[in-house]
Amino acid sequence: MRWDLFCNVIDNHGDVGVCWRLARELGERGHEVRLWIDDASALAWMAPQGHPRVAVMPWDAARSAGDPAEVVVEAFGCNPPGEFIDRLAPGSTWLNLEYLSAEPYVERSHGLRSPVREGIDKFFFYPGFTPRTGGLLREADFDARRAAFDPVAWLRTQGVEPGDATRISLFCYEPEALAALVAQLAAGPRRTQLLVTAGRAAEALRKVLRPSTGNLAVHWLPLLSQRDYDHLLWSCDINFVRGEDSFVRAIWAGRPFVWQIYPQHDGAHVAKLETFLEWLAPPPALRDFFRVWNGVAQGALPRLEPAQWQATAEAAAQRARAIPELATALEQFVRKRGRI
Repeated sequence: MRWDLFCNVIDNHGDVGVCWRLARELGERGHEVRLWIDDASALAWMAPQGHPRVAVMPWDAARSAGDPAEVVVEAFGCNPPGEFIDRLAPGSTWLNLEYLSAEPYVERSHGLRSPVREGIDKFFFYPGFTPRTGGLLREADFDARRAAFDPVAWLRTQGVEPGDATRISLFCYEPEALAALVAQLAAGPRRTQLLVTAGRAAEALRKVLRPSTGNLAVHWLPLLSQRDYDHLLWSCDINFVRGEDSFVRAIWAGRPFVWQIYPQHDGAHVAKLETFLEWLAPPPALRDFFRVWNGVAQGALPRLEPAQWQATAEAAAQRARAIPELATALEQFVRKRGRI
């Protein structure tokens, strides 16, 4: 089966991250994928090995490319070039892969059809947290990779010597509460290793970091491939994540996490955060931490309690396994359309 997947880069971690994971997983299942993207630079470090069944193509080349594939997926309403869409054959499967949300509208909107022209419809495909959505992306080999993983060996490859310390990964935007977190960790009774991802998180931390860090040891990480980012999440006691791709990976990791949602000027992200917290069902301290970290509640940043939050993380990972796996759900949707 041939798939055309379109990605317009806004946040080169999130957009490319989701699209590459999906393209790679489809390739692993034997499909041939063309990933049309307007900025593929992040793939040099995110997916340095590439994949034999995934061809990374420049966005503009789609205007004059040959026939579209049997399945066309546009990520996040990115509007593929009109010249490409004009060549879609009647009955083609055209899907808009939407953003992830736990809000109720996702169930109502998942799978809806939008007529475009005679013989051409676009369908809306929503990831989500219930059986009536497209679910969450998880690789078929995820469990095997996790079982074979050695966190001590991996940490040493990153220059981190495991010891009697709490390990925290930091992948964030620029939360106002970051300075409070640093102060809390520096003054804490237990040694903390803070593993900081390259880019915006590192830049934000440098602005609030003080010369004396007390019980806090900071480790500056290089840009990590997607596989190594999974390894980071599996190696830490609690993970700070942002956006969509790392958010889903944190759920699968089964470790406590704090999510910084992408802020929207109209405040729509607040409802999105609250509906996810309803699904997560965290204890009060963790719920309050989410809210303060995202700037939607005032007050002091609650104390990190990863040991007390572990049960919540494990329960979330188990509930996530009861909903559809996204690549599988996509295949099933296309099969019902008679394209597989």
